[in-house]
Amino acid sequence: MAKENNQTQLTRERYDRRASLYDLLYWPWEKFVVRGLRSKLWAAVSSGKVIEIGPGTGINFRYHPAGSSVTAVELSPEMLKQAAKRSGESQSNIELITGDVEKLEFQDNSFDSAVATFVFCSVPDQAAGLNELKRVVRPGGKIHFLEHVRIDWPVIGTLMDLWDPVAVRMGGAHINRRASEAVRAAGLIVESEERQGLGSMLRLIQARVPDEH
Repeated sequence: MAKENNQTQLTRERYDRRASLYDLLYWPWEKFVVRGLRSKLWAAVSSGKVIEIGPGTGINFRYHPAGSSVTAVELSPEMLKQAAKRSGESQSNIELITGDVEKLEFQDNSFDSAVATFVFCSVPDQAAGLNELKRVVRPGGKIHFLEHVRIDWPVIGTLMDLWDPVAVRMGGAHINRRASEAVRAAGLIVESEERQGLGSMLRLIQARVPDEH
């Protein structure tokens, strides 16, 4: 993997430290808030060559499209060790590798589609990561996102902005990013966007790589 910048290294270290307890820490969020959304997101993913960014502990593996070829790229080696324990849940031909979405080591147009669930909140340079996904997914290919975003209510949004630096230091994830705006700014075409949760804080986004880019 290419040399990391300081923020990427800090992010990797944060997730390395929490890897063994990650599923326990986020169990309520997973069970009561997002499990159904994961299933819905992956139901829209076509078979073929898929890159999954940030698989974490492998919580998505059970939803992989049968018969597909999935390359799962995770920044944290310790998280990837946890994910390996779930590799048997995938109905795809799965490959687990350590890597950085900001500097993917794949040729242009290597994949038919991409998936990222609650990833770009933690990517230090989300524009660089989104541009890399656009590069490695073929023209016309789909990129599927499930993200949490800033709640655009006057008081709550301001509080999220104020608390964001603390949240990043504690857990590594920004809580006030605007996912759909970032996806569009990267030159991806948003084909659908579904808003869920309190204040529409959860977004299911399906984007398409332009036919020419």
